[in-house]
Amino acid sequence: MNEMNKPSDRWTPDRLQTPADRAIHLGQRRAQLHPIVDDLRRIAREMEAVMREADSIEGDFPGQDRIRAWHVTRPLFKAADDVERALADLLTFNTRYQRSYEELPEKRAKKREAKELARNGQQPAITSSPSSSSGREAVSSEQAQYGDVFDGLRRGA
Repeated sequence: MNEMNKPSDRWTPDRLQTPADRAIHLGQRRAQLHPIVDDLRRIAREMEAVMREADSIEGDFPGQDRIRAWHVTRPLFKAADDVERALADLLTFNTRYQRSYEELPEKRAKKREAKELARNGQQPAITSSPSSSSGREAVSSEQAQYGDVFDGLRRGA
């Protein structure tokens, strides 16, 4: 049996739950996909150059040969972009997993502890914003100091 096809060598969801395993997985995928991206881009550039150098076909409008070359090689460039985007998506997966399953429980535990301390009267958990009445007083004092925005405007102007 091939070494890569062993069931123990396959990536499964339970193997991607540790940061070290995810880093290994990401490294392996980069090693696999970067050469593919480079090869696709090289082929696309070479094919585009060959097609642009080709003579125009009888009955072409001016510049139609260049448009045809772009139209034909565009899927190769798009394929390279798609493989590159797959790498970016793997990085996004890693970041989201870390935030949602590793950092979030710790963050919630800290928040729970802060709330518990606040209930016991040891430390305020959440500092509240000024009440709505004091906020209105602050706005009205600013208006008195600077005036209203519409003070300089005349009706009908």
